[in-house]
Amino acid sequence: MNRGASCFTALALCLTAGCVQGPNYERPTVEVPASYRYTDQAYMLPASTDSHAWWNGLSDPVLDGLIRETLANNRDLRIATARVDEFTAILAGTRSQGLPQVGYGVSGNRQRASEEKLPALIDPYSTTWSSVLSASWEIDLWGRIRRETEAARANLLVTEEARRGVVLTLISSVVLSYVTLLDLDEQLRVTEATVAGRRENVDIFEKRLARGWISEFEMSQVRGEYEAAVAQLPPFNQAIAEQEHALSVILGRNPGPIGRGSTLNALQAPPIPAGLPSDLLVRRPDILAAEQQLVASNALIGAARALFFPRISLTGLFGFVSSDLGRLFSGSANTWSFTGDVAGPIYTGGGLTAAVDQAEARKDQSLANYELTIQNAFRDVEDSLSDIRTSRELVATLQRRVATLSRGVELARQRYENGYSDYLEVLDTERSLFSAELQLASAQGDYLRAIVNLYRALGGDWTDANYDPQTAVSGQPDGSKE
Repeated sequence: MNRGASCFTALALCLTAGCVQGPNYERPTVEVPASYRYTDQAYMLPASTDSHAWWNGLSDPVLDGLIRETLANNRDLRIATARVDEFTAILAGTRSQGLPQVGYGVSGNRQRASEEKLPALIDPYSTTWSSVLSASWEIDLWGRIRRETEAARANLLVTEEARRGVVLTLISSVVLSYVTLLDLDEQLRVTEATVAGRRENVDIFEKRLARGWISEFEMSQVRGEYEAAVAQLPPFNQAIAEQEHALSVILGRNPGPIGRGSTLNALQAPPIPAGLPSDLLVRRPDILAAEQQLVASNALIGAARALFFPRISLTGLFGFVSSDLGRLFSGSANTWSFTGDVAGPIYTGGGLTAAVDQAEARKDQSLANYELTIQNAFRDVEDSLSDIRTSRELVATLQRRVATLSRGVELARQRYENGYSDYLEVLDTERSLFSAELQLASAQGDYLRAIVNLYRALGGDWTDANYDPQTAVSGQPDGSKE
């Protein structure tokens, strides 16, 4: 009997190992460009061997602290981490279907029968005690449970990549928001300096008007330019307040002011290594998540096909039943049963075939989504590299323009003071300089924002293909469950 049971078990294990339904996953071949279009050696430096995160190159310790605070307190990241925990539990629950299920039961019963129906010699009271140990096991002969476990594991990895994507997005958002704050600060500084300069002009021209040296028309022009500059202050102050409030929410704070550790001009743009490999895109969270969705869809094809075959389950029951609690575990009180069940479909009206077709269609959708995600990733990188190139060129152009107009304002004032031109020429030149200085501050912010977008497009730091942003910030693994 034991030999027969051993042979049956060995046969079941062999069949279980060799009859998994559905195709095994193979990574599809996707045509990708060998290099990026806008990799410009003139703007890029050799890869750094520094192990610090790339934003440390901005040399702003306040920004570093804001990123650490965000990863510790942000609610979106807490939600993403909790979803990882949820799908970890789902995987454990799915995997448990292929393991024996063991349970127990203990009961006691006391009853009284009607004496009207019993002879006088029979005791109407009776007691029954029982203890039962039960076990059941569905033999995964066709691999349904293993395919569902494979799909659950892939879905867990999808949530893990989603969590990592949230980390990347949060870090990018903090740096972008901080750079935008410094950008607005610089534009506000330029405006305040312009207002102060034009206030001085108003004071000077009022004295000249009182002495009859200038006309009322010239005075109105000077006052008009001053008020035009003053009108620029409220929008900048409002934009700064809104940016601070938005960044506060990302940090997990209530809306409030944000400290600065540097100015826009003092930030050092981190170097970008030349010859960025396209392999870096492999670690982008959205690409990895799309591939795991493809893995899950592929596995569920096998799970759907396994429904065509019978389910085989073994159920065992061993226990003791006795009317006397003291004799409950005696040999004569034991009871057992062993049952093998085989259940399978005969006719489902095409329902099972439809389920397989649905699974195959979902795989086709996942494959197309995977390919599209890769194409969009290359587009994001190309856009970011192009943006870096053009914004840096624009910064250089505007710097030359500001220098030229600054000299032009000096010359225009000299011409006016010497009577070679009217004050309108000075006003036009000052107006052009004010506009160019604002454009320069915005362009400097755009250049830094383009670098941040490249970091996000590459899915992490470009100096380390195995880079984990949360570990880089905290110095410790994030602790999420595998």
